[in-house]
Amino acid sequence: MKNYQHIVALAYAVKEINEIPQILTNITVGFQIYDSYFNAHSIYHTTILLLSSHKNFSPNYECEDKHKRSLAGSGHSPSSSEICLIQWPLQMLLGISRRRQRNDNIPGHCFYQMVPREDLQYGGILALLLYFKWTWIGLLVLDTDDGERFVQTVVPLFSKKEICFAFIEKSFTFAFVADIINMFNKGAEIRDKLMDSKANVVVVYGESYTVVFLRWLPYLSLQDHRTNMPKGKVWILTSQMELTAFVYQKYWDSEMIHGALSFTIQSNDLAGFHQFAKKRKPSRAIEDGFITDFWQQAFGCVFPSHIHRVEGDLCTGEEKLETLPAAFFEMTLTGHSYSIYNAVYAVSHALHNLTVMVRPELSFNNTAGDEISFDKNGQLTIGFDIINWIFSSKQSFHRVRVGRMDSRAFPDQALTIHKDVQPLSACSESCRPGWSKKVKEGGPFCCYDCFPCPEGKISDQNDMNDCIKCSDENYPSKNQDLCIPKCITFLSFEEPLGLSLTAFALALSLITVLVLGIFLTHHDTPVVIANNRNLTYTLLISLLLCFLCALLFIGRPEKITCFFRQTTFTAIFSMAVSCVLAKTITVVLAFMVTRPGSRIRKWVGKRLTISVVFACSLVQIMICIVWLATFPPFPNVDMKSMKREIILECNEGYIVMFYYALGYMGILALVTFAVAFLARKLPDTFNEAKFITFSMLIFCSVWLSFVPAYISSKGKYMVAVEIFSILASSGSLLGCIFLPKCYIIVMRPELNIRESLIKKRI
Repeated sequence: MKNYQHIVALAYAVKEINEIPQILTNITVGFQIYDSYFNAHSIYHTTILLLSSHKNFSPNYECEDKHKRSLAGSGHSPSSSEICLIQWPLQMLLGISRRRQRNDNIPGHCFYQMVPREDLQYGGILALLLYFKWTWIGLLVLDTDDGERFVQTVVPLFSKKEICFAFIEKSFTFAFVADIINMFNKGAEIRDKLMDSKANVVVVYGESYTVVFLRWLPYLSLQDHRTNMPKGKVWILTSQMELTAFVYQKYWDSEMIHGALSFTIQSNDLAGFHQFAKKRKPSRAIEDGFITDFWQQAFGCVFPSHIHRVEGDLCTGEEKLETLPAAFFEMTLTGHSYSIYNAVYAVSHALHNLTVMVRPELSFNNTAGDEISFDKNGQLTIGFDIINWIFSSKQSFHRVRVGRMDSRAFPDQALTIHKDVQPLSACSESCRPGWSKKVKEGGPFCCYDCFPCPEGKISDQNDMNDCIKCSDENYPSKNQDLCIPKCITFLSFEEPLGLSLTAFALALSLITVLVLGIFLTHHDTPVVIANNRNLTYTLLISLLLCFLCALLFIGRPEKITCFFRQTTFTAIFSMAVSCVLAKTITVVLAFMVTRPGSRIRKWVGKRLTISVVFACSLVQIMICIVWLATFPPFPNVDMKSMKREIILECNEGYIVMFYYALGYMGILALVTFAVAFLARKLPDTFNEAKFITFSMLIFCSVWLSFVPAYISSKGKYMVAVEIFSILASSGSLLGCIFLPKCYIIVMRPELNIRESLIKKRI
């Protein structure tokens, strides 16, 4: 079934040629396919058929449509196990025989070899053995003339370089059913010889189908061995061999040939072939006489139209070629299919040269960009790729190029082996970076499974036993195969978030200054006098400092800013809340003084407000002094909180004192809110309590939300949460307490008179 790719490659090449008018103008290329059955007699017979009429076996006799005559043939050479191109440009058919008939003197070769020359492969195998210092090897060849010729060539060649042969075995070939027992016996003999030999390298010379017999070896033995083939054998396969299998071998284990090194014809991936093959379906390839049989065997199903009684799975015709094992079909061209593709282009370019009256020299670039040319002997001038066959789970197969044999280089420089890739011969597939290996339970140490690295760890090499943790200054990449340096972050003035908070703080500071200016300008008006001018000025200055202290939290954390920012903030905020509490108490006492016979008159005055503000502020100041004296805040570098960032922050030092300071400020706010709430229904003339109540409600809500938001945030966002809480709570005091008064002073001056206040009071 693997040969079906050759048919698809041929069809794809012909399709491309017919779609490129620059090569063949007004000429359409077609093709016919004959099966050679890997038999020399069939090959010769088919070649003569190409030169005969449709119904008669008469070479060189033409009575058919001259517009549909055969120009060239491409196929397997029976004498050299090579793909050859037999070219008949125009009147030239089979070279000498045709020219003698017509006396044509058209120069050119009749046969072009579409694979690199054989001696280059022999030299490549020798160079590979010497490179890895493999001097004790086994040799396994087909029992054919080609196999004998290979032995006669390489044995003396290798021996000159002191390479010894542990054994030389000739394996079975295709045979009649009557010989199948002898084939199995021969296979068992070879298998036992391989097991008993200490040679770890075996060179195999065969045909494209030889791998199907190698797959049998683990199941054959004359000594009744119960184990599979020994580990550690390296198979070196010649370019004639392909990865293939019979239908019944579809699910057979490929472990035996895992890690094999194969010489293949240098090839390139064709961008359009994958899509062309993907679209090939039985319903669309009507003229394809092979696709139905191939489809049924490859997918293990049947088409109802081909049988009378349906047994087993039915073919839908929509099965996908890309799901087949590589031994049945590959979506990328193999070296043999690539040679067929190039053969079609060679014929087309030669015919093009003849039609434009140019000497038909075969040298051109194919659509993959490779230069295809032949030497004076008609041999292809490209070299060989050295491919490592890798089998992984679920029969998946990968070709890994590990080296190259250059036909144009000097013999001692022709072989190139990739330094970063060594031939693989292992029980398990290599674990790539980002993964680590774990020995399979109950299995040998060389058999293992691959597991992805856990979060926070990486592996930067193949087959690491354990993943490693990145240093605190780095974090793992997405694929967990590299440690990437973390970026340094803090809330700066330049970034959008820091810039926005700075602008917000400055704007509120400017508004506070403006409000203070309005009150100073209208210092002697009833509204200002009735609300305790000195206490009002103290509160406005405290709010201004609150807005400005928010700027201490923005920028790169330094020793001085870390030392003062939290203590400054809590002390000033406590003073502001103390002023609000003093104003609330003043409102309550002022109402009580107006009652007849009240004895509270002596408590109302500047002494009371000063005492409240001083006492409440002093407690907070003492907390901050103890904090700074025991374990003050300091600049810190946090490398662990964020995966990809190094956070520059201020460590709060004695964190308990920080929460003491916040807790005390919260108690002041709650007391102020409670007093204002109780006094909210006092007469309007003296009643600031309703505004204070609303402002303290917002204030308390902000700081109650602050605690969980602060704890759950990290890095610069933690700082931003605190700045926002400072600005929002301070802004609520400024807006709720002072904006109504500013409205009366500026917009409604007629209300800012003593008579208006007395009238309201009455």
